[in-house]
Amino acid sequence: MMRLRIAALGLLAASTCLGVPAAAQGLLNGLDMTSPRMTKAEMSRQDVEDALARAGPDTPADFSRKALNGLDLSGLDFGAALFTAATLNGTNFSNAGLKGAKLDQAWGLKANFSGADLSGASLFQAQMMGADFSDADLSQARVASDFSRANMSGANLSDADFSADMRNQSMGLMRGVLDSADLSNADLTNAKLSRASAEFADFSGASLVGADLRKAELAGAKFAGANVEGADFDGADLQSAKLGGLTGQAKNLKQ
Repeated sequence: MMRLRIAALGLLAASTCLGVPAAAQGLLNGLDMTSPRMTKAEMSRQDVEDALARAGPDTPADFSRKALNGLDLSGLDFGAALFTAATLNGTNFSNAGLKGAKLDQAWGLKANFSGADLSGASLFQAQMMGADFSDADLSQARVASDFSRANMSGANLSDADFSADMRNQSMGLMRGVLDSADLSNADLTNAKLSRASAEFADFSGASLVGADLRKAELAGAKFAGANVEGADFDGADLQSAKLGGLTGQAKNLKQ
């Protein structure tokens, strides 16, 4: 039953607890956030290292649906490991190698990914609220997940895709959610943020060169000192956004 709930909740990853539809809120209410599934680990660091040692180029380590909450997995090289629907709340992945890893529908509340290599990784419908991605590399990653209140300062988000998935909206709009996230000094060059939500996010000093922000929800966001050369803001909601001190020439930006 818990696995079914986790799978269903993965579909809500682009929504925060506030303002979600009533049906979605019911699913969230059905999850016990204090349960062992969400707070404990069923493996030790040594168990994880052993699994990585058995993995090969064609058989990546598979931690799908595993509970790894709170483990110190810093510095480990996971490669393209599978973490689909895993629970990683409070887990320490700082400076870990997760290039091409699959974290779809994973829970990583307040997890630490600082300095980690997540380039080309897939984080689709994942819950990463309050997680630390400072100075992490998420270049070319698919990140239609909930990063509300996450620390992404100094992160490499170039060519990352936060845009909405318009193919399947039966459970709501699947997109990157960066509400109140810290993206100061992050590299968002050519990032795709079309229809993403980043209300009250901090883009101060960030590079948004060539970024696609069409129809993004940016109300209350801060852009002080950001480089917006070639960024497209067509149809973006910039109500109460702080746009002072921008550098570069953006497209369709009305100040």
